[in-house]
Amino acid sequence: MKGLDLSKAYFETYGRPMLAEQFPELLPYLAAGLIGSGSECFGFDDDISTDHDFEPGFILFLPGEDVIDRRQAFLLERAYAKLPKEFLGFHRQMLSPVGGPRHGVIRISEFMKDKLGTEDGTLTLSQWLTLPSETLAEVTNGEIFFDNLGELSQVRAALSRYPEDIRLKKLASHLLLMAQSGQYNYLRCLKHGEVAAAQLAVVEFVKHTISTIFLLNNAYEPYYKWSFRALRQLPKLSIQAELLEYLLTTDNEPETAEEKYNVIEGIASDIIDELQNQDLTKAICGDLEKHAYSVNDAIADADVRNLHVLAGV
Repeated sequence: MKGLDLSKAYFETYGRPMLAEQFPELLPYLAAGLIGSGSECFGFDDDISTDHDFEPGFILFLPGEDVIDRRQAFLLERAYAKLPKEFLGFHRQMLSPVGGPRHGVIRISEFMKDKLGTEDGTLTLSQWLTLPSETLAEVTNGEIFFDNLGELSQVRAALSRYPEDIRLKKLASHLLLMAQSGQYNYLRCLKHGEVAAAQLAVVEFVKHTISTIFLLNNAYEPYYKWSFRALRQLPKLSIQAELLEYLLTTDNEPETAEEKYNVIEGIASDIIDELQNQDLTKAICGDLEKHAYSVNDAIADADVRNLHVLAGV
């Protein structure tokens, strides 16, 4: 059973009735759902995922203390703790999972502070540029079962995608690093006899290509161990996953090096085609570096545009 389905069923069976019976006066101010860390929040969980941090549970989100005070929050926490410990053959954990609690009662401000460093979800330019994409994915993933006050949904909507100038800055950064690692340094490393360095160049090319594809899809890239699975589900350029996997899993012997370089150039060509389809570049060539600077030139905000081209990584 998928963790998100388990969570929703547990909430509907026990959570919602508990709230309606014990806290009807607080219901207009509450939200509940399952978002954040864990493969289940992305729908990527499987049988192996149940070996840790997997249990029936949900998150009950509270507004600030001016709406629900500490005593009311404590009572909600106690009521949550008393919910059944077993559901559909799964048991709630007695200890907090690795990385902190993923279920239970939490204030919206605390959740946002933990993920983003800001209590209201409002991000500065620096935060937009430097926050790991997986943290933004964890704030906007999963499902909200209900949100009567609407505060959580409003924050999630505002964070649902990068502001366009931020997206362009990040695109420019990743495109430039794709060019340096794949189009330029891969073969040069091999010519120097640096086979290990050549493979590192491949790894860098793959990493920045994946980030580029997520940006071209206006989507946040999740934690690295789920990046390929998420990549295969994207509407644009998802076919590149197989080629990127090939680059990572083949050696760099002379008979395969030329083929790998041709794959790198083919991927670069497909990326350029999508940049042109989205009217994000004015460059007309196969050199990703020139497209990186063209994308950067398209940034509307002068302060963002004039930052170093690699400020987006």
